[in-house]
Amino acid sequence: MEVKEAIEKRVSIRKYKNVPIGREIVEKLLYYANLAPSAGNLQARDFIIVDDSEIKKELARAAYNQRFIEEVPVVVVFCANLKRIAPYGERGAKFYCLQDVAAAVENFMLVAVDEGLATCWVGAFNDEEVSRILELPEWVKPVAIVPVGYADERGGTSRLDIKNLIHYNKW
Repeated sequence: MEVKEAIEKRVSIRKYKNVPIGREIVEKLLYYANLAPSAGNLQARDFIIVDDSEIKKELARAAYNQRFIEEVPVVVVFCANLKRIAPYGERGAKFYCLQDVAAAVENFMLVAVDEGLATCWVGAFNDEEVSRILELPEWVKPVAIVPVGYADERGGTSRLDIKNLIHYNKW
């Protein structure tokens, strides 16, 4: 699949088939996720693969009861690593590591499309609760929860006209 096709086919899915996904597939997606650009190539991001049903249930509650999180075969929690980004100081902790994670999430989602899988980028969750559930050290912050599985619905999305989003030289 060409990258443009993957970009066009990627949509948020919230209903998944009850079909297991092997860890090797998820690790393959994460390999490509980590090829995303990162500040100073520090790769200030870590990935938590969650396939335990009780942990997924807790994550769903921490994500304001988004039930599809517990129903999907696998969830990946993308985290910012504040120790790894430390050479960039406060700006690194506030921006660069978040950009690193966001770039990795996008790569992950596009490769998932190429593998015939579906995802949804979940950013609405209680950070402290997710950190507690996953026993994250204080220097690791959850940024995105990404369910991954085989779609059991057709996703669709509308986009604003690009002409309304582009500005030249100034606002």
